Amino acid sequence: MKFIKNTSKSQNPDDAELVALYQKSGDLDVLGNLYNRYMHLVYGVCLSYFKDEEQSKDAVMQIFEELVVKLRVHQVQNFKSWLHVLTRNHCLMALRKQNRNPLVPMDENFVEKDDFVHLDIDDTKETQLTIMEKCMETLSEEQRKSVDLFYLQEKCYKEVAEITGYDMLKVKSYIQNGKRNLKICIEKNSGL
Repeated sequence: MKFIKNTSKSQNPDDAELVALYQKSGDLDVLGNLYNRYMHLVYGVCLSYFKDEEQSKDAVMQIFEELVVKLRVHQVQNFKSWLHVLTRNHCLMALRKQNRNPLVPMDENFVEKDDFVHLDIDDTKETQLTIMEKCMETLSEEQRKSVDLFYLQEKCYKEVAEITGYDMLKVKSYIQNGKRNLKICIEKNSGL
């Protein structure tokens, strides 16, 4: 039976031989042959983490690219176990990166129109504020002070009376009349 040789070893070198050969030569065909043995396992691990076929396929290719560099510099005793750890770490890092930068779905027309709408709103507010400022100047000094303190500085009647020195009933009257005069002036100048 000597004439039957065990040629399986020479035709199919084990993982350690392929690792050593790749580390020595840098031949990508050798690495591809080695990786091809476990690609289905790498894909399975990626799929269990990502739950997405396309993302898992991309990861399989990215892991091969990592192998090109990492296998040349690491001492690997058990390639299958080492590849499993490398795959798991790759998936965990990718998931961590996704969580840091989550994808936010956007409406298709988001960029097209909304910028112009915001500009119109800003211009309208700016115009209204300008009209209000001009109308504030038309009020009597008592009304202007009282309205400013009450509405713009959010003071209560008592605080307005203390700050201005006006009687409480006069403050209420100034605020009420000032508000009415302001409204009339704004409507007149806004074309409403």
